[in-house]
Amino acid sequence: MSELLLATGFGLVVASVLALSAVGLSLQFGITNYINFAYGDFMAVGAYVAWTLNTGPLHANIWVAMLAGGLSVGILAVLLNRFLLAPFARRFQKLFYILIVTFGLSLILLNLVSSIWGTEVLHYDVSNQTPFHVGPFLFTTDQLVVIFIALVVMVLIHLMLTMTRLGKSMRAMSDNSTLAMTSGVDTKRITTLTWFMSGVLAGIGGTILGLTQASITPGSGETFLFVIFAAVIVGGVGSIYGAMVGAVIVGLATELSALVIDPSYKLDVAFVVLILALLFRPNGLFARPGKA
Repeated sequence: MSELLLATGFGLVVASVLALSAVGLSLQFGITNYINFAYGDFMAVGAYVAWTLNTGPLHANIWVAMLAGGLSVGILAVLLNRFLLAPFARRFQKLFYILIVTFGLSLILLNLVSSIWGTEVLHYDVSNQTPFHVGPFLFTTDQLVVIFIALVVMVLIHLMLTMTRLGKSMRAMSDNSTLAMTSGVDTKRITTLTWFMSGVLAGIGGTILGLTQASITPGSGETFLFVIFAAVIVGGVGSIYGAMVGAVIVGLATELSALVIDPSYKLDVAFVVLILALLFRPNGLFARPGKA
């Protein structure tokens, strides 16, 4: 029973990382209607920017460094969309071409990160922490902060989507961008803000992923990207709330599976969950019309 509770606790931490990352990817997909295969590399860039601030001359607190890393990736995402992805999307209507572009962008960013920071395993400058009980679960202080950040971000995104003009405009664009434009929605502004928010969540997610794994490498974001895809598809492609629920399902499944299989294979469980979802609920748990 103690091992089950330990695995469940860490599964909640993994679900928190997944939720931040999956919601960012879903936000971007809901507006642009194409998958960004470079999203995992956005996470890596954010993680390395945070590492530079945390371990460099500034010795910034890890949470301050995380925020700075997220903001830097948000700006990077806006620039890449405006000068690379958006022109391709306007010229080539077929999504296949955009997928190829984002895949190429992923390779460029991966090699750029490797060239700047090297390929060796790096670690954040954080103190060793002794886990303590929170109810039946065992957490460190940093893990509780990760869960708290994810919860706060999810609540803020919910409030934004339901109570602000920006959120309503985003939902309108996600449902029908042409109708939203004819209704007076500034689609270019909404797209820019969406890319910025998606990039910020990717950068924050990359740093938190490095904290939970106790290390970062140039390819760590790419590896985790497929788990993010699993969470997004299980929840329903394009659904923000589906991404949240999918993150919890996949996060718990991967960690609980380590109780019965070799832990080195636990990320493969995400694909098992994905296959089961495609077999029995191919549109996801919260499928949206036109996005499934």
